[in-house]
Amino acid sequence: MKKSFIPILLLAVVGVVVFLSSFNSQQQQQDPTAKRIEELLAKMTLEEKVGQLNFVVGDLFNTGPTVRTSESDVFNEAIKKGEITGIFNIHGAAYVGKLQKLAVEQSRLGIPLLIGADVIHGFKTVFPIPLAEAASWDMAAIEKGARVAGKESAASGINLTFAPMVDIARDARWGRTAEGAGEDPYLGSLIAAARVRGFQGKDLSDPLTIAACVKHFVAYGAAEGGRDYNTVDISEYELRNTYLPPFKAALDAGSASIMSSFNELNGIPATANMKVMRDILRDEWGYTGVVISDWQNIMEMTEHGYTRDNAHAGELAIKAGTDMDMMAEIYLKELPKLVKTGKLDVKYIDESVRRVLWLKYKLGLFDNPYRYSNVRNEKKEVRSKENLQAAFEVAQRSIVLLKNENNLLPLTNSTKKIAVIGPLADNKADMNGTWSFFGEAQHPVSFLEGIKKYAKGAQVTYAQGCELYSDSKAKFNEAVAAAQNADVVIMAIGESAVMNGEGASRAEVALPGVQLDLVKAIHATGKPIIALVSSGRALELSWLDENIPGILATWSLGSEAGNAVGSVLYGAYNPAGKLPVSFPRAVGQLPIYYNQKNTGRPYTGTHAEPGEERVYKSRYRDVPNTALYPFGYGLSYTTFKYDNLKLDKKSFRPGEPLQVSIDVTNTGKYAGEEVVQIYTRDLVGSITRPVKELKKFQKLHFKPGEKKTVTFAINADDLAFWRADLTYGFEPGDFKVFVGPNSRDTQEAAFTLVTEDSI
Repeated sequence: MKKSFIPILLLAVVGVVVFLSSFNSQQQQQDPTAKRIEELLAKMTLEEKVGQLNFVVGDLFNTGPTVRTSESDVFNEAIKKGEITGIFNIHGAAYVGKLQKLAVEQSRLGIPLLIGADVIHGFKTVFPIPLAEAASWDMAAIEKGARVAGKESAASGINLTFAPMVDIARDARWGRTAEGAGEDPYLGSLIAAARVRGFQGKDLSDPLTIAACVKHFVAYGAAEGGRDYNTVDISEYELRNTYLPPFKAALDAGSASIMSSFNELNGIPATANMKVMRDILRDEWGYTGVVISDWQNIMEMTEHGYTRDNAHAGELAIKAGTDMDMMAEIYLKELPKLVKTGKLDVKYIDESVRRVLWLKYKLGLFDNPYRYSNVRNEKKEVRSKENLQAAFEVAQRSIVLLKNENNLLPLTNSTKKIAVIGPLADNKADMNGTWSFFGEAQHPVSFLEGIKKYAKGAQVTYAQGCELYSDSKAKFNEAVAAAQNADVVIMAIGESAVMNGEGASRAEVALPGVQLDLVKAIHATGKPIIALVSSGRALELSWLDENIPGILATWSLGSEAGNAVGSVLYGAYNPAGKLPVSFPRAVGQLPIYYNQKNTGRPYTGTHAEPGEERVYKSRYRDVPNTALYPFGYGLSYTTFKYDNLKLDKKSFRPGEPLQVSIDVTNTGKYAGEEVVQIYTRDLVGSITRPVKELKKFQKLHFKPGEKKTVTFAINADDLAFWRADLTYGFEPGDFKVFVGPNSRDTQEAAFTLVTEDSI
């Protein structure tokens, strides 16, 4: 085994962090804003303090299990009494202005309201779902999407979004896979930071920015069985190496708030988990922002079997540092009694109130509570031409070409008869995807509309074929007839918007309903088929892969879905998306991810040999271990050749980067983009290491015939991880480096990291 290398620098960094934390605390005490907060806090009654920790849903729609039944005048009275800190899932500049007027002009202390919302992937201009945006591997495009969402939301009265979701998701059964960036912590970290920057801009006091709330802290994506809200039990190594990095990246990018998760983690609900909430988030990371509970998850700790009652739940949550109670009203009702009976020190409440007030000051609400109530801004920003163009461009970049047998794509004007078939073909509402509450069903461009726009001179026939929520095959004959009369068939299939997302875990991840039967019926006609597969997760597409010549992962693309798909089908845009998740061959492989461990009996074969009854290796008898489509995979209408992998040295030391280069050539006839990916493997570690880990990538544009030498610099810090002694750093020893177009199809070389201790 290697020696653990613990740099002296690490100890110095710890000392600096402690010093800076103390310095920042002193600086806040001297800051004029901090002084104003302390003066305001001193004026507040205990009831007004807990009111600043009470976050409630508005009267437009709900995103949780409890429906508000209060009359509007009761709701207004709560604002006047200072019983709520803010309202979420409402919008409208004029409406928000009226509510703010109640808060600042008719409450005793005049504290403005937070206006929150689930703006997950766009407001009225709906962008692709986050998983689809992740497939772009384009940080500028992802940041732009969040920037547009932030501007539209802010113009409509919202100042806080419950996004980005940065949970690592490796089990496609989990419905909330759609909301995140997939299975890889490195890619997920880059995307988390990009989305925070997009929402928050450079200054939260800018009236066209909104505060981000990174969620769900922590390990929610590791729910057992892929079943939403379910138990999570993982080691601290796994927590730190896989699930925490995207959260740290989001906070380092300045996320103003963070949301606790529904799940229990290693036996303790996350909302009151001192290990993650206090030890890691507050003490280790030094985070001073607001922690918001998810919908009623403080109350749900009793259902977990962790707390006796609401009072006990409120006590443990506030002590763990959960500042804001969403929709349970436990803090409002229970905390004052706990303080008065001596069971809770008021310092915990004061600590949380300070953080909430600090956020409101950062947003500029005390200086101008009506900054988010500008009706003219609302008319100007919402669904503007520029915003729709941005949504179109991001949607193009999010499409992944999975298969293109015999160069069926792109289509040309020589194709005169096209049959467009499927339950998602002439469907606008489902283009918006999950968590698109503010998007309107009539706005998106359907696939059928987009295809007709680009299929100039072609006869386009449409047949639904089947419905999303019915097993009836009554419409099959009409669809078969349409296919028989066509030169090519485009099938729009997959999941509806509500078949993924929160509360939408699926035990099977195949095409829902009778859609595969429909595809088989159309396939029997012998016509070439292009499948547009919309989903919020990786689907099991084995039959399609074996039988259908053209397959595109079209996810849920938002407002400009049809235009984006039409432009890709006809080659106006050459697809360059890469998968952020591994697609399984069978549901029994789940969870499946590329950066797995090797096991003591690794199976190196690609498939089970006929007649093999027993092979004492880690494998399945009925399917290969490998993904159908691996992480990082995605084709182009052109082709790329990778060769001449070089390392500038066989060994290197900390402080002197290893240069890794490879020649990439566009060998096809189309210009196109390619995401060149570099992975490493630590061959021997103080804890076992994954078979591959994404370290860097470059997305580059190539003209036909163009060759580029792509160079990556690998530093010792790129090889760091949380080691056996739970310190973070690199270890000397032997490594492999892999470069290629995806995590599977790579060229490899070996190198050694040398330190003074290892010589």
